[in-house]
Amino acid sequence: SYHTFSFANYYDESRVNFGLLRVLNDDKVAPARGFGAHPHDNMEIISIPLKGALEHKDSMGNTGVIRANDIQIMSAGTGITHAEYNHSSTEEVNFLQIWVFPKERNIKPRYDQKTFDSEQKKNQILRIISPEKDNPNILWINQDAWFSLSNIDGGKELDYKFNSGKSGLYLFVIEGKVEIDCETLNRRDGLGI
Repeated sequence: SYHTFSFANYYDESRVNFGLLRVLNDDKVAPARGFGAHPHDNMEIISIPLKGALEHKDSMGNTGVIRANDIQIMSAGTGITHAEYNHSSTEEVNFLQIWVFPKERNIKPRYDQKTFDSEQKKNQILRIISPEKDNPNILWINQDAWFSLSNIDGGKELDYKFNSGKSGLYLFVIEGKVEIDCETLNRRDGLGI
């Protein structure tokens, strides 16, 4: 695991969180391995598979497998126990796990997942998560937070519009490199604005 913010055995007092963003982990799990049942509460947890298949089981009775183009969100609320495993016995799984502090504490735990068409993020900003509870095209998060994905061709330029005057922006480059205001970010670099 590579940790953007202080997590587990990695601690840097200057990198504990970015606003409401608490965890951004780049996890790789060997075939047939994983994270056994463990508890969470009062955290919004997002998993984004980049390669391979991630299996999920939780105390709410949810089971499933997510792959690239799937996004999973879990509101831990009053408390849940869950486990994550590499679904394959032969291939590594690589996924991003992101934690966001909740807007409302001690809500009923909730699990959801959605598959997004990879063509929808081609040279545009695809909204995948937002606080819009009744929007069937995105996943709902218990926070004033918005998540988007883009797959941008070389030489293309995109403009990002903030959702509110109070919002910050954390950009994370999954692959390739991006230039922002004359600053170059490479693979797995991040930038908080």
